[in-house]
Formats: sequence, C-alpha cells, structure tokens
Amino acid sequence: MKCSAGNKLDFLGVVEAMKKVLESLNLNIVEMVDENATLDGGDVLFTGREFFVGLSRRTNQRGAEILADTFKDYAVSTVPVHDALHLKSFCSMAGPNLIAIGSSEAAQKALKTMQQMSDHRYDKLTVPDDAAANCVYLNIPSKGHVLLHRAPEEYPESAKVFEKLKDHMLIPIANTELEKVDGALTCCSVLINKTSEL
Repeated sequence: MKCSAGNKLDFLGVVEAMKKVLESLNLNIVEMVDENATLDGGDVLFTGREFFVGLSRRTNQRGAEILADTFKDYAVSTVPVHDALHLKSFCSMAGPNLIAIGSSEAAQKALKTMQQMSDHRYDKLTVPDDAAANCVYLNIPSKGHVLLHRAPEEYPESAKVFEKLKDHMLIPIANTELEKVDGALTCCSVLINKTSEL
C-alpha cells in the first residue's frame, strides 16, 4: 500500500523510490489517492491477526479507513496517540502475540485502548523507555525468532528486559543518530515476506 504521509516526505522522492522497488519485486501496490487522507507507516501496527492504527499528527481517520478498505480480511482499530510522534514511538511487535510497550502514561493508555478494541489477548513486554519499545521482530526459518532492539549503551534498563527473551536471537542496534531526526528501527525497515529467489 502506497500512502500519503502526514509529514510530506515525498518532496525527497521517497514515495516514488519505494514504489519502484516494490514494483520490481512484483508486489501488489494500492495507492491512496484521497488528498485528505494521511497514513504513516509508523502509525500502523500489524499483529499478524489485526491492525492497530495510531491517530496522530501523521495519520488521520480517513487514512485508517482506507487501510481497512484495503485489508478487508483483518480487523482495523484506531488508537489515539498523544505525546508521541506516532504509535510505534512506544510500541511494536516483539514476537508472535507479543507487544513491546513503553512505560509512559501515553504508551500505557494506548495499550489499554488496544486491549479494549481486540478480541485477542496479547502478551506484553513492558520496557522502561518508550523509544526502546520500537523493535523489529523477524521469524527467519534457519534462525527462529530474531529481535532487533536498541543497544544497551542507549537504553540499558530496557536492554535488560529484552535479555529475558531466551527464545529470541537478540541483535542490539545503535540508533542514536537516526533518532535525532525521528528515525526509529521500524522506520528504517521494510519487511517483505517473499521467497529467497530474490
């Protein structure tokens, strides 16, 4: 799905560049053409069962509606985002059925909303630092559960929480410089489920 981000990144040609890459992989692209709709990937949390869409400065209700129309087989619930750039500023998936969530009041309020909206009960992994809750989970056939998370030198207390995940291969990533321009680990990732023929 190609989106119009509320932060107007397309002046850099980001949207068109991503479109070309996705087309080269023969992936289905749905363009969001409603000029009133905004949808930032940082506000879209796919759990494998359903979508949670953060309503923030970068994503509005119309963007969430278009996502729901596009993925009709999945429930789509909206979550108001306060005191953060977007939903994934304080949460992400850390494994199947496992939501990593920050400890701030805004993060905990969003989690409560997600729990109320969902018929499914997710496990949660609460970390002291909201930014550290933004991690990237991969299920790699030859490696199993792999989790990219913020490095201990950046968020030592949160890193200790991740270290309790004994069934995950943990890969700490330093992200201090990108964080200065609102770049989180999920912002720097495009995950594609495709065979290894690439």
